[in-house]
Amino acid sequence: MAHSWNDDVRLAHVLADNADNLSMDRFGAIDLQVSTKPDMTYVTESDEAVEDAIRKQLKTTRTRDVVLGEEHGEVEGSTGSHERRWIIDPIDGTANFVRGVPVWATLIALEEAGEIVAGCISAPALGRRWWASKDGGAFTGKSFMHPREIKVSQVSELDAAYLSYSSASSWERIDKAEAFAALIRRCWRTRAFGDFWSYMLLAEGAVDIVAEPELKLWDMAALDIIVREAGGTFTSLAGQPGPWGPNALATNTRLHDAAMAYLGHFPDEGPPDASWTDEPEESSADSEAGPDDNVRTLDFSRSWGEPDAP
Repeated sequence: MAHSWNDDVRLAHVLADNADNLSMDRFGAIDLQVSTKPDMTYVTESDEAVEDAIRKQLKTTRTRDVVLGEEHGEVEGSTGSHERRWIIDPIDGTANFVRGVPVWATLIALEEAGEIVAGCISAPALGRRWWASKDGGAFTGKSFMHPREIKVSQVSELDAAYLSYSSASSWERIDKAEAFAALIRRCWRTRAFGDFWSYMLLAEGAVDIVAEPELKLWDMAALDIIVREAGGTFTSLAGQPGPWGPNALATNTRLHDAAMAYLGHFPDEGPPDASWTDEPEESSADSEAGPDDNVRTLDFSRSWGEPDAP
């Protein structure tokens, strides 16, 4: 019988329920206390309260497990074992939370033996929640008992792809601004939905590519398992699978190599084609087509089979 992480996913929902109550209680408060970290990112009293509450519950219900959180680092479990580790981002999208924008969420993930095996994302101001477990599929819904399975899209061409991101200027810090701009020009449509929201839209099949140049493990762990279980691919810009690198490229799998050709880091052998351009290559069929032939059908449907299925 295949291993099931259902009990852990149920617990993640309980943790998310309590987190939602704490964060929503202070969302929009005129006396919200906000400070900045050394890296100049925001932290609020709600970030602290949510992480403290999750840690307290895990200390009671999963005493042996390690807990890693954005605000207070890593704390070992009662046995000193590192086999299982909970990874917490109490409020992903704190800048939105501070400004009253409802796009923020609590991210909860479980790592086991070096692999993310379960995750839950709760965005109470949007009234949305997503979750997944290894080989168990990805879902959205109001609760664990009322799930709707989600799948990535079947879009297979960049010029029909929907790209989402968080910030265009941040690509300059890793010397990828020109490459990112070229990818934007190549894609059919782009929007900066930002943070967790981009990846959940990817998992639901609403967008096709998501990329961010600078991230931490707690930003990505829960996103990774949900994207993968929805049929997508989640790697670093160097192609390392999972949330273990300093950045992320997530796609519907069909478009991963094409997006990687623009944004990827290839420290050993260089990119597969160093002469990439932001203009699609013209096929012989395209060059011979007349004005009345310049019509085609685009498939934006969800992929309910294998990523390479027709």
